[in-house]
Amino acid sequence: MKRFTLMLVLCLAAVATFAGPARINVIKQAEENPKIAFKGLADDPALSREVENFLKVCGWFDLARSGRADYTLELQREGGAVKADLAIGGAPVESWRFRNLRDPRAAAKLIVDTLIERSFKELKVRSFCTSRIAFCAETSPGVRNIFLCDIDGRSVEQLTRFRSLCVEPCWNPSGASVFYSKYSRSGIDVIETTVGPRQMSRIVSSFRGINAGAAVSPDGRRMAVILSFDHMVDLYIMDIRTRKLVRLTKGMPVEASPCWSPDGRQIAYVSDESGVPRIQVVGVDGRGRKRLPTIGSDAVTPDWSGDGQIVFASRVNGSYTLGVYDPQSGKCRRVTNEPGSWESPAWAADNRQVVCKRTLGGKSGLFVVDTRTGRIRELLSTGYPLSMPAWSPCAPARK
Repeated sequence: MKRFTLMLVLCLAAVATFAGPARINVIKQAEENPKIAFKGLADDPALSREVENFLKVCGWFDLARSGRADYTLELQREGGAVKADLAIGGAPVESWRFRNLRDPRAAAKLIVDTLIERSFKELKVRSFCTSRIAFCAETSPGVRNIFLCDIDGRSVEQLTRFRSLCVEPCWNPSGASVFYSKYSRSGIDVIETTVGPRQMSRIVSSFRGINAGAAVSPDGRRMAVILSFDHMVDLYIMDIRTRKLVRLTKGMPVEASPCWSPDGRQIAYVSDESGVPRIQVVGVDGRGRKRLPTIGSDAVTPDWSGDGQIVFASRVNGSYTLGVYDPQSGKCRRVTNEPGSWESPAWAADNRQVVCKRTLGGKSGLFVVDTRTGRIRELLSTGYPLSMPAWSPCAPARK
């Protein structure tokens, strides 16, 4: 029974200076990106390549190879700085000067992040291109570790190095650490590992039995977690500092995959109370529980965006597809129609793109899906099975 429960939970979880006018407000046509023409530096092809790369993968522009462009971004040398000139509809709008740009890749992220932040007020974040994605990779049978990569799938870094299963990565809202579930012979613990050159790990939750599905609250003080110390697999909220518990469910149904609403007042999670996995929402005080009306025969692995949308994976015609539920309208829409099984979606901080696992032809990789346009791009594919991606938060926008 214990082995069955463990498997069921795992399956359910599965520096810049500015010159120019105030912030630009861009009105985009529905389901379209503005086209941007980019003119790089002839004497710095590495920087030019990296800027073009991040313009492609950020998801907010389409590169104009010929014909009319909505935007023109041109880089020029100006003393010891790089000057970026932005024009909209052929009319100059803003100029930015960047100094001490030694690393082409880091410099490109800064330039494109500045462009996004100044162009799209609704994004409300900065350093989007600097955000990272955590994911699981099965490097040998029975061994999964947590890795990180950039939003273009490069700069892959191994975060954990255990000879066991490390799954369900979840970012601390500060972006400074990753929480995850680590399997051992005695059970499953929740571990936190800091991101950076001096990595440190600590056990956050180690109650008897299952400690899984960690999801940290928006304020970073609490953690939704699935526990089983009384032989029932239920949803709890744990104060990270004091480890005081608040129980939200109690009974024979198995719960999994919690996530927080952006205001920290509700938690969405998966329960098999109806006989199949379905998504439910409950207040942090345990009140107001309700089941979400989702597409497909079952629905799993929800994730709540900063603007209130819930993305999830749902079984349709034998394979998983991605859907988005809008609590305001009460409507669901399907956002993937391509072949394969699409699973474990996680929002980017732009509240538009999600990263997920796609399995096709027996091989799995990580993909980014634009929930507005339906466009998909392959993020990362390796010789190892990849799963359970989680997109890091971004810094708040400058006011």
